[in-house]
Amino acid sequence: MGVAPENTLRSFVAAQEAGLDVIGLDLHLSKDGALVVMHDAEVDRTTDGTGPVAEKTLAELRVLDAGHGARVPVFEEVLAAVRTPLQVEIEDVAAARALAAVMHERDLVGRVEVSSFQAEAITEIARLVPGVRTALIASSYGMEVAERAVALGAATVCLDIRRLTLEVVEHVRASGLRIIGWVVNTHNHLRLVRALELDGATTDFPEIKRTARFTA
Repeated sequence: MGVAPENTLRSFVAAQEAGLDVIGLDLHLSKDGALVVMHDAEVDRTTDGTGPVAEKTLAELRVLDAGHGARVPVFEEVLAAVRTPLQVEIEDVAAARALAAVMHERDLVGRVEVSSFQAEAITEIARLVPGVRTALIASSYGMEVAERAVALGAATVCLDIRRLTLEVVEHVRASGLRIIGWVVNTHNHLRLVRALELDGATTDFPEIKRTARFTA
């Protein structure tokens, strides 16, 4: 996120205060099974630590500095800190199972949409949480992306804005899917979102809300 350390409670609160429609976050499992909020599978880029999230306990992750003194949050803390709907990205089946347990416990089906690059993760969360809204993310894709999403039961595709074409947009729409573009941080990409009439976009800068409806 462009105004606060990414995937921290500060960034989520800032996104909510900016009035964004949906807040996006990424989940990984710690060594002891906690749903940790962090974009990367490793802690190196966004904290003062090193190594994979999966090889650290929650206690070990908690002592890391995620930027300006911010700490690595767990999913439950985000749920408590903000009221905005969430789009939660997961990477694998194990994370899907842990997330499903929390969604059932807290009745989150109406509040949380689950997204992933991985078909297996989408299939698993849909199996475990009937009625959950899901989104297929793709960075490299062609016309077949719509068929992949439909086969998974996803309602949305999240596509790299740098690769998006009118032909793909029209095909996706004809398949009855929503389209989200990522990551929209420049005026040129913003103009493209509008020209293609996308359903939304992800951004690192909440102030873009002044000109369009986006996911942070």
